[in-house]
Amino acid sequence: MIGLVFAFAVQANVPRGTIESFIDREMPASGTPGLAYAVVQAGADKKAGARGVKRAGGEAAITPDTPFITGSISKSFTALAVMQLVEAGKIDLDAEISQYLAEFSGQPAGTITIRQLLSHTSGFSTYQGNVSHTEGSQGGEVFAQQAAAIATLTPAYAPGTRWEYSNQNYKILGRLIEVVSGQSFIGYITGNILEPVGMRNSFVSDGKDHAEMATGHRPWFGSKRPLARNSTHLATAPQGGIVASASDLALYMQTMMNGEDDILSAEGKAAMMSPASDISPNYGFGWFLDPDDGTVFHSGASPGFETLLTMVPAEQKGAAVLVNAGSGIGFGESIELRNGITARAIGLDYNGEGSRFWQKAMFVGLALLPVLYLVSMVWAWRHRAQLRAKSGASGLFSLWFPLLTTIGAAVFLLVFVPQIFAASLPTIGLFQPDTGLAIVAAAALGVLWAIFRLGVVYTKPAK
Repeated sequence: MIGLVFAFAVQANVPRGTIESFIDREMPASGTPGLAYAVVQAGADKKAGARGVKRAGGEAAITPDTPFITGSISKSFTALAVMQLVEAGKIDLDAEISQYLAEFSGQPAGTITIRQLLSHTSGFSTYQGNVSHTEGSQGGEVFAQQAAAIATLTPAYAPGTRWEYSNQNYKILGRLIEVVSGQSFIGYITGNILEPVGMRNSFVSDGKDHAEMATGHRPWFGSKRPLARNSTHLATAPQGGIVASASDLALYMQTMMNGEDDILSAEGKAAMMSPASDISPNYGFGWFLDPDDGTVFHSGASPGFETLLTMVPAEQKGAAVLVNAGSGIGFGESIELRNGITARAIGLDYNGEGSRFWQKAMFVGLALLPVLYLVSMVWAWRHRAQLRAKSGASGLFSLWFPLLTTIGAAVFLLVFVPQIFAASLPTIGLFQPDTGLAIVAAAALGVLWAIFRLGVVYTKPAK
């Protein structure tokens, strides 16, 4: 449920003109209704482009100024806000969170430091960060409520012992910003980052609908279905709710790479884009790092949207790619589209994602299981005399064993598969409703088929 990590190797610059031809080839396969991108290079004006429509079936075109929900790229904004408060002397990176948020005092998570939250070394797991994903909370006290709930949790690992990406870290930081600054999260980010950078077509998710936004589209059995509304959700703002246009993200990248003291000192920016600690060699503060090619990047995924922002600070070049569709499993994925545009924009080597056969096979198998169970029910009814004729130990075993196996399969599908996805079942359904439906249907219909067979056998017609 988080953005996918990728790596490139630097090579000779690829002309921008190849971006459009690449989009021509790859966009139809991704099923993406619309996209926008921006490219920045040192000493040159930003370049931006767009393709497609805001909503499938509509006529409103995507432009470089169209706002998209950026997903986890938002973490870099939250981290930047924290660093501003560090430089203002209001936050100590190595202080414990309980020093600032009273609800963490005496709690298992109370000893986590601000540095550990920023760098995903707090001990909270990816699953813990995704299991409570919600799009519903909108009240003004949502960050306080989230922090209070997280404070009662025990991190999966001892703080500072391992790196694992978790949305919980940035939910806590959202509340930290409010308490320390004395402002709302929206007010602080708007006044101290968006406005100074000049991001006029960007804003923080506020719980309202915004007609100017691109509409998100979620995967639905090989197609993309638009969300009913252009909703934003305040609860997700610190970890995934910054709404921004491609053109505005170009300004943001230029500010992060300019080597100047402006919204943050040059030293502070460099610290954000450097390894946060020995156990976080590939993550700074709100940014993934690839030391092999010098890239600093973050991808993002929110229901109906996928994004990617990549910079090469040493060369002051970068690219942002925004699409208004979420990926399916194997089918209609946007990762190759986003990575391919990025590679061509800033001159990085990228050979594609390769075969997605096993991902496709897994999804097809999962989607066909409910159909198979329904067909098996029909077969059981049509061959009920044969089933009723079973007797003896072997007959009883053949009748009852499927119930045990389908219960086991249901437990695997409903409990262990979400853990493989590192997200709760409701979160899977939120991002990939077709996959969520297939999981539930396969689990339920499997058990129902086994019970139906037994019902056919033991409910004999009256003579």
